[in-house]
Amino acid sequence: MIATLPLYLTISFLLTTILAVGMVSFLFNTASKLMGKSSSRSVMVVILLWLTVQAILSFLGVYTEYPESIPPKIILFGVIPALITIALIFWTRKGRSFIDRLSMQMLTYVHIIRIPVELVLYGLFLNGAVPELMTFEGRNFDILAGITAPLVGFFGVGRSMMGKLSLLCWNFICLGLLFNIVINAVLSAPSPFQQFGFDQPNIAILSFPFSWLPTYIVPLVLFAHLAAIRKLIILKSNQ
Repeated sequence: MIATLPLYLTISFLLTTILAVGMVSFLFNTASKLMGKSSSRSVMVVILLWLTVQAILSFLGVYTEYPESIPPKIILFGVIPALITIALIFWTRKGRSFIDRLSMQMLTYVHIIRIPVELVLYGLFLNGAVPELMTFEGRNFDILAGITAPLVGFFGVGRSMMGKLSLLCWNFICLGLLFNIVINAVLSAPSPFQQFGFDQPNIAILSFPFSWLPTYIVPLVLFAHLAAIRKLIILKSNQ
């Protein structure tokens, strides 16, 4: 943990992560064909174990030690396993079947999580833990995805006021916003790849609980976009 940070930032991000875990439960409960209780419980246990492992690695200083390592430890032990998991879901028949049962509306509502994330990032900037470019005052416009998500989910999907092409465009634009902040976050963190934020580097994501941002919340948001895009493309091709 970063001792100099005010407690409210840590608590705010802990609550944000709890909300993100709850969103996975809602994804299961709103699927067109509900998962069995044992399967749903197993997935939630895996998520909680994953968050626990990331917390332990952060507490032990694994992510803050040897910042010159290639690849950075948080990418090696946190980001890559999450991306492999997403890839396996899309690669396997059971995974694709699960994606196709998910609610498009709930996949859209997942992105509301980006609002509290951006507010926490702004608080971290004010306290010297991330550079300004990672906030909505800098190069990060990801909050727009969070603000528009409830509108797109309720009116665009729920009330069918947006066509499949419009929903695809929204998902691709918001996916671009996600990639923008991820790239800037990586290039401003202490590592051999650092290009920005030398006066105030991105140190927060290497410490508990903020390491959950790149290792859980960002992969969840990425999965929600990719799953929605798959569903929309399949629906469009079946017309």
